[in-house]
Amino acid sequence: MTPAASPSPAAPRSAGDARRTGEGTVHALPAASTTALTQDYLVAVDRELTEAIASLVRTWHVELASPLGPGSPPAGPADILLDHDLPEMLQALNGTGGKRIRPSMAYWGWVAAGGGDDEQGRAAVVRAGAALELLHIFALIHDDVMDESDSRRGQPSVHTLAAQLHLHAGARGDARHFGESIAVLVGDLAHAEADHLVTELPRPMRQIWRLLVVELVHGQSRDLTGSASGRRDLDHARRVARMKSGRYTVQRPLELGAAAAGAPDEVRDALMDYGEEVGEAFALRDDLLGVWGDPRSTGKPAGDDLINGKPTVIMALADDRLQGGARRLLRRVGTPELSPADVTALQSALAEQGVVEAVEARISEHVQAAGAALARTALDPAGVAGLTGMAHLIAWRDR
Repeated sequence: MTPAASPSPAAPRSAGDARRTGEGTVHALPAASTTALTQDYLVAVDRELTEAIASLVRTWHVELASPLGPGSPPAGPADILLDHDLPEMLQALNGTGGKRIRPSMAYWGWVAAGGGDDEQGRAAVVRAGAALELLHIFALIHDDVMDESDSRRGQPSVHTLAAQLHLHAGARGDARHFGESIAVLVGDLAHAEADHLVTELPRPMRQIWRLLVVELVHGQSRDLTGSASGRRDLDHARRVARMKSGRYTVQRPLELGAAAAGAPDEVRDALMDYGEEVGEAFALRDDLLGVWGDPRSTGKPAGDDLINGKPTVIMALADDRLQGGARRLLRRVGTPELSPADVTALQSALAEQGVVEAVEARISEHVQAAGAALARTALDPAGVAGLTGMAHLIAWRDR
């Protein structure tokens, strides 16, 4: 999406669409139809997710609600949270839906690596897909707390809902702190259930999972420290994007799928190179949406990354290109001094200085490099088609 006050080139979305910009040629890969092949798989992932959360609800409300000893009454409901206890909050967030990018990448990695007819491998990829979605919920909940985001997917974020329930009950203590504490626990539950699913995966997949989680936390920590110190350098921005978004969303899920298929080294390496490129494209699109995304699509406030002072590639480009009054506004990014009018002015200044075109050109280059990686070795044609389509959907999505 682009700012209304200063429109910039829209991303190409149709097969064969390519045009010149001031920064280079923006291409679009032909969109492959992935729906038919992934439908049954994603239904199976959703079923696994539903069963995992239902089991958590039973444990929480039945097993843990039993009397502690003779004469002890059964545990009652959490009176402040009412019917919004922790498992229900997790259940509700899962029910709001999502793009299912991570499970889809695991599936297409498995298909591309020749997993096709292996039922045991398919079951492992389904389980991994459900675990990836639960881990994603954990990351979203904790991210909202750290970013102080009031909404998620068009609904109150978990910490906001819990704070509202605290205020409604007239409870003791600080409502905001209560809400954040409850959200941390809901996220912890999602992470614990994800790890529980992973325990039954083959050892190579468990090793990849551990690395994926550590990379995610590492990237988030660098995001926080970069925001706090006002980092604007491109190397830092790219490292954060790679760890926090690209590897966790694309590259490691692909690797999980390849491991489930028992992929040889040359296949794994090609998929990892594809994943590195598409992961960069994913993170760059996130950067654009974080500044110009439509809140009706993203579920986040307009200019959210400017408000929070995220150390993104856009901020690195802004630091290099903005001058005069716009540069003075840039110093307010991530501080309480940044007003809504400042956000609008910065959106316009960034677009006028060619930042949108520069990022779009980078996205296109990464997608093209991803296609070249897929052509480097023998991969299953259906998997190549699926990964080609996923690259297009990821790179030019609107949320």
